[in-house]
Amino acid sequence: MSKLLLEWSGIRESFLMAVSSIRVNKLRSFLTLLGIIVGVFSIIAVMTAMGVLRNSIEQGMSQLQANTFQIQKYPAGFDGGHDARRRLRNRKDITYEQALQVWDKSTYSEAVGIESWQFGKIAVWEGNKTNPNVQIAGENPEGLITNDWVVESGRGLNTQDIDLARKVIILGVGVREKLIPRNIDPIGQQVRVDGHIYNVIGVFEKKGSLFEDNPDNFCVIPITAFFQVYGKTVRSINIMVKAKSQESYDDCLEQCRAILRVARNVPPGEPDDFEFFSNEAIIAQFNDITSGFRTGVLVISSIALLAAGIGIMNIMLVSVTERTREIGIRKAIGARKTNILSQFVLEAIVLSEMGGLVGILLGIVAGNLVALQFSMPVVFPVDWAVIGFVVCSIIGIVFGVYPAWKASNLDPIESLRYE
Repeated sequence: MSKLLLEWSGIRESFLMAVSSIRVNKLRSFLTLLGIIVGVFSIIAVMTAMGVLRNSIEQGMSQLQANTFQIQKYPAGFDGGHDARRRLRNRKDITYEQALQVWDKSTYSEAVGIESWQFGKIAVWEGNKTNPNVQIAGENPEGLITNDWVVESGRGLNTQDIDLARKVIILGVGVREKLIPRNIDPIGQQVRVDGHIYNVIGVFEKKGSLFEDNPDNFCVIPITAFFQVYGKTVRSINIMVKAKSQESYDDCLEQCRAILRVARNVPPGEPDDFEFFSNEAIIAQFNDITSGFRTGVLVISSIALLAAGIGIMNIMLVSVTERTREIGIRKAIGARKTNILSQFVLEAIVLSEMGGLVGILLGIVAGNLVALQFSMPVVFPVDWAVIGFVVCSIIGIVFGVYPAWKASNLDPIESLRYE
């Protein structure tokens, strides 16, 4: 026990001497810290900003409900380029009747949304009108569920709206704010789109997104009313399927694949002539794209930290030279090699960790400026903060050992003669 107390006392003394040396040599310590601060700051700032952006992108991409996938004619992100169109030109549109088969036969699904879209429309109410950028969607009642649209006031679609092809409409917040003043109840008002008059039955909750100018600039009408106005064969139908649970998600997807292959007469062994789209797939694709960027930032920052470590070693070597006489005096009055070694290693570690802490704090603040700028929740990257702190400790140990070893091996007689 006494031996452990003695060792602890020696380490404590070495630590206090290391802190005292840092305090006395403020300019030298600051210059040493600067390299560590820059290296850690670059890592934490970029990773924090990436975390903020990733959270926002995931939220913005989450257009569908949880455990939901969409079946569509073309792959997600299809740009309609010549080469892509040539490969996919023989694909037939997904028809409403095929979508109804999925709706009727998929036993693993909780909801099957069926939709079609038109873009660039103008909505008009009593002389007020929108820009020609309103999107109008024909939906069945379950389309509101699978799209994760929540009706804030009024009601959603029902089966009677579909069966009777009623001219009713649900407004997105963007359209409602553009057309109807806040002091007027929009429910029961009449809105005209493409020359057709619709009765407003509801208004959706605001969704919002960092990456869309106005994601709430849309309207929804019954899909049967949509067909009466725009026709059934103008566009391919999108089918959105919500599985009953995460566990049944894969079974639900495979069941819908089989139903649609039969409905579209796809021969056995031939590839699907339709595509699946899901939040998870798009988010995974985004993570794959950004992983290379994160790796590049990590490599560059690691080089910066390596340079900072070399700087620490050089500064510590200068410190050893400047304090040669001090080391000689300590050895002359009984200090052992281990005492000198621990003093200089601890000094390097303290320098590294002080720089690391400052770099972490500044990096978190700088990275979250993105969140503050766009009114998004701030992110605290605990994992990267811990990694940064550990890396700083390792740098202090690795690059502080050689100067400490050199100091501990100085001859006390020669050291006392040093001027």
